[in-house]
Amino acid sequence: MATAPSSTFQPVTAGMRRILYTASALVLIAGIPLIFLTEHTDRFFAWTIQSNLTAAFLGAAYCSSFVLEFLAARELLWAHARSTVPAVLVFTVLTLVATLLHIDKFHFNAPELITRAGTWLWMVIYVLVPIILLVLLVRQWLVPGTTPARQLPVPGWLRLLGCVNVALTIGFGLLLLLIPAQVAPLWPWALTTLTARAMGAWWVGLGLLALSDLWENDAARVRAIRVSMVVFSLLQFVALARYPAEPDWGRWTMWVYLLFLLEFLVIGAQGLLAIRRAPQQT
Repeated sequence: MATAPSSTFQPVTAGMRRILYTASALVLIAGIPLIFLTEHTDRFFAWTIQSNLTAAFLGAAYCSSFVLEFLAARELLWAHARSTVPAVLVFTVLTLVATLLHIDKFHFNAPELITRAGTWLWMVIYVLVPIILLVLLVRQWLVPGTTPARQLPVPGWLRLLGCVNVALTIGFGLLLLLIPAQVAPLWPWALTTLTARAMGAWWVGLGLLALSDLWENDAARVRAIRVSMVVFSLLQFVALARYPAEPDWGRWTMWVYLLFLLEFLVIGAQGLLAIRRAPQQT
């Protein structure tokens, strides 16, 4: 079945491209100290994270988000970038809520300038980015254009795994956000109420990415998601290798977590293999 000429496809607006590039740079700035200065969050992060494994987890999440947003910003067609935006928007809002609920834990009055500056930058980012992104998203929706036909529908077995991802990640993430004191003890390593909520925001975001993947049902439209899934999984395995003494390896939730990472890696890798066979859109 013939497709419409590429000039009729809805493009990514310049504003949306700029905010995605900007957001990718900001999450990279947040992720780098968590990856390379994991044990020094008292100086190089917005709040002190007692668990090195938790800091490494968050660093891996931020770095994989950099990949997600950077690749989405490079897409020409909105159909190939739109799957990333709802998750980014919701994640920033939830992280802002977690920040406001635990505002006393943040380094706004730290003695070192670099620590104070990073903390105030954190607050400015999580206040402004959701507002700007929402405005640009509305403008993006108003741009005329069509959506290209699906090139590589997702196999049924992969969609089933995706459904499991959506249910588990969004459900668990919401529980961490709403009742962290009750849910955090289930996690295989120690979480504070703040880190539980911060992690909950990430799980909800990951679940929304999985939901977008299911909705698009086309590996070519979600290439940014699939690459970021691979990066997220690999970096989390590296984090576990760096701090193997922190998690309780005998707890059943630890093995659920490991299975989830393997599942994420398989879904991402399958998508990348499929994308190699997809015809390129211009």
